[in-house]
Amino acid sequence: MHIVIVIDSYNDGNGGVIATKRLVNALRERGHKVSIIAAAGEDPEMHKVKGTYLPFVREALEQMGFLFGIPDKETLRKVYEDADLIQIQFPFYMAVNACKVAKEMGKPVIGAFHVQPQNIIAAMGKESKMMDRMFWAFFKSFLFKRVPIIHCPSKFSAELLMSEEIKAHLRVVSNGIPEEYVPGDYERPDWFGDKFVLLNIGRHAMEKRQSLLIEGVKRSRYKDNIQLMICGKGENTEKHKEEGKALAIPPFIEYISQEDKMRYLNTADLYVHGSVVELESLSCLEAIGCGLPCLIGNSNYSAAPQFALDERFLFEKDNPDDLARKIDYLYEHREEVRALKKKVLEEAEKYRFKKCVDAMEELYADSIEYFQSEEPVLQPGLA
Repeated sequence: MHIVIVIDSYNDGNGGVIATKRLVNALRERGHKVSIIAAAGEDPEMHKVKGTYLPFVREALEQMGFLFGIPDKETLRKVYEDADLIQIQFPFYMAVNACKVAKEMGKPVIGAFHVQPQNIIAAMGKESKMMDRMFWAFFKSFLFKRVPIIHCPSKFSAELLMSEEIKAHLRVVSNGIPEEYVPGDYERPDWFGDKFVLLNIGRHAMEKRQSLLIEGVKRSRYKDNIQLMICGKGENTEKHKEEGKALAIPPFIEYISQEDKMRYLNTADLYVHGSVVELESLSCLEAIGCGLPCLIGNSNYSAAPQFALDERFLFEKDNPDDLARKIDYLYEHREEVRALKKKVLEEAEKYRFKKCVDAMEELYADSIEYFQSEEPVLQPGLA
């Protein structure tokens, strides 16, 4: 089939785009044609539209290489001409014309849920319930109330849309663990020594809460033997390096290669995730794919707690004392933690990428049937 992906930017700056790229590559490997409409990024089947930054989040968006698309009906019509299905990834302004043109042409069009208001608000360096309501109103108007079917990467994300009274058919399909994220025969780096190694990978941004991880280690009774690794880059990188000077063992704060990423995921003792805004969490998926247990902040705006094995691996959101207590407990039971690899891998099986791509193909087939059928074949609500 020919699938058109409408996405404001197609760079690697955030999890939603990375997940989309992985899906696109997998679909093409299975013989599907996939065209991309975006304002930024590169792809052999890319059709570019104009883009813009929002002034109040410009710095954060520039860090991610993200542009908001400006709808171009002529480009949309041209790319849609022989499409079997259009999927709109982000609930921004470009989605309005993307939906309108698809309906004018009688083309099946579905949405996706890859960004929530807190992602935008956090990029502004703020936390605001009033802004939360404002962005929800925009997102509903731009996309979620314009499509009858929405791909949701987690049950949490589908329930979030239901709480906002979205009446679409909500199909839960994980973004999946990429095929390369499996246990490997990696030698533990010498510089780890006998230290308890805590790993975090991702963009250095306010909502990711790397500062909280530094503070949690600082308050741990075992801080003299804990190596914290905060791998990645972002607007807060220099801030974290300064904060890290307070730790007994200097934290490792660097952007790493894919080879080193796989080595650390296979040799660290624990993955630590404090992010307060996640519709699924690609970094946790990658960690469990390698058998690494995750200690996760229990945020009301995050789906990541689904990857915690049990209560021992959850800590109270934004509470460094509770994080320190959980670190201490797991440090004292570190051999037991290392022995949990098999259990983590068993949990990871349901998120393996091939299964998720199978489920996306099924969603696409069901969506096309829905638009072609005179009888309702998909019901509103959580599926």
